[in-house]
Amino acid sequence: MPLAVGPAMSASLGLEDGFPMLIARLIAEPDWLETRLDAAIAALEARGLRLAEATMLEEGGDVLQLSLPNGDPAVLRETLASHFEPSDLLVSRAAIAVPKLFVSDMDSTMIGQECIDELADYAGLKPQIAAITERAMQGELDFPSALRERVGLLEGLEEEAISRCLADRIRPEPGAATLVATLRAHGCRTVLVTGGFHHFADRVAEQIGFERVVGNRLAVAGGRLTGSLAGPISDASTKEATLREEAARLGTGARTLGMGDGANDIPMLQAADYGIAYRAKPKARAAADGWIERGDLTAVLSLLGIARKDWVAA
Repeated sequence: MPLAVGPAMSASLGLEDGFPMLIARLIAEPDWLETRLDAAIAALEARGLRLAEATMLEEGGDVLQLSLPNGDPAVLRETLASHFEPSDLLVSRAAIAVPKLFVSDMDSTMIGQECIDELADYAGLKPQIAAITERAMQGELDFPSALRERVGLLEGLEEEAISRCLADRIRPEPGAATLVATLRAHGCRTVLVTGGFHHFADRVAEQIGFERVVGNRLAVAGGRLTGSLAGPISDASTKEATLREEAARLGTGARTLGMGDGANDIPMLQAADYGIAYRAKPKARAAADGWIERGDLTAVLSLLGIARKDWVAA
């Protein structure tokens, strides 16, 4: 339904065929949505972006869709962020559709923890390893080097600590299973790709419902971690390559969704049609097409236009 937004909307531009489209979908605090929207529209016009239409996606829903004939997506995201904080947002240069591929990071995205940090606690090394993890996720350290350093510190830890860590520490983020189940029900392939470890990711993928897992493998000998990795490193380039390879198998025109929170997710976010930063570090958020900051992971379904009645409870 149309949304009354005041004088700034009085001159509708229309959305004739042939115009480039810029679409933003926004979830923000409803109590001050209309007031702040007037100010946001004025700010957009001051930067050369004229709004064509503002509508709520469904009756009684909470997703506001803004349509513009043209403009810079980065300016649109920046302007909306400055007026609506916190918010859930997705900006696209074309009409938004349910993707055919979903590729997601695991740690601090599909689960609320960084697995290596929690595992390090069983070795009495959590503060040291967590500090390295944080710098790597902020983009301050080379990820492969930081990964090798952290894994090296775990040398000698009993492999059984992984099972205890999984049971005691690792929990899916709210809405994760519903997000994956609903996307799969709508014909979307789901892939979990992580700079973490198969020891954790395989179990998490099974619990949440992902169809494929890509990650690193911890080397084990005699029931203890050796401090090394078995096989090649899964890093930022792996995440991007996985998305591109999976998309190529689906064929031309298949929409893709990528999600992550850290600097090593940036190439994947940028390669996806819809790159969404989930409660992310600043560099990842700046590189993404949108973000989730206000709601849980089911907010992604709302931004994609999937009505609540069509969500698959999990």
